[in-house]
Amino acid sequence: NCGSTFPNKIKFLVKKYEANLGISLDGDADRIILSDEKGNIIDGDQIIAMLAKRWKRKKILKGGVIATLMSNYGLQNYLKNQKIKFVRANVGDRYVKEKMQKNNFNLGGEQSGHIIISDKLPVGDGLLTLVYVLKALSFFNTTLAQFRTENIEEYPQKLVNLELEDKPNDKQLLELDLIAKKLSEESELDGRYLIRNSGTEPMLRVLVEASNQELVENFSNNLIN
Repeated sequence: NCGSTFPNKIKFLVKKYEANLGISLDGDADRIILSDEKGNIIDGDQIIAMLAKRWKRKKILKGGVIATLMSNYGLQNYLKNQKIKFVRANVGDRYVKEKMQKNNFNLGGEQSGHIIISDKLPVGDGLLTLVYVLKALSFFNTTLAQFRTENIEEYPQKLVNLELEDKPNDKQLLELDLIAKKLSEESELDGRYLIRNSGTEPMLRVLVEASNQELVENFSNNLIN
């Protein structure tokens, strides 16, 4: 009940001690999730946005940014406005790394806080990422909360994990996708959905993203049912 998978603990401590920011790592410290000074969670998407903006200004960003299918549309839209190329990879750090190598990009990562800075290391590292976040805060003379509110307009997301005895195969996933597509057309969803098997657990992950929370909740509940 701690670390980057339980960031509520660090956001509570930041507010309790009136800290400038909170830092949460996972067990092997390749992932990092932050809390800003107001107790808001700063995930990998927001970290990528901050690093990409600074790197472009300093002319050290190679090509663009690799994120994943889970990354928020707000990140995609923000990078587009910054005229930074944005490419999505399948979920998983190895897929991010493959796309980075293929496109010769030096920055990529996941919403979960797994960030790859390939000029320094071939894998994700939470402490290295933290150093670059602090560099960015100093460069822009801002706080985490200010950067978050002034730069990124995130779409509401809802991720539901369905525990299954047997994961659906490719054919069954396609059938599920067709059901979801029909439902999205009927409900006029102005966002997107993603249905995929977990790579590590017997779970089906269902992500829904739209312009407002009510749309997200309604579509997600209908899709899950």
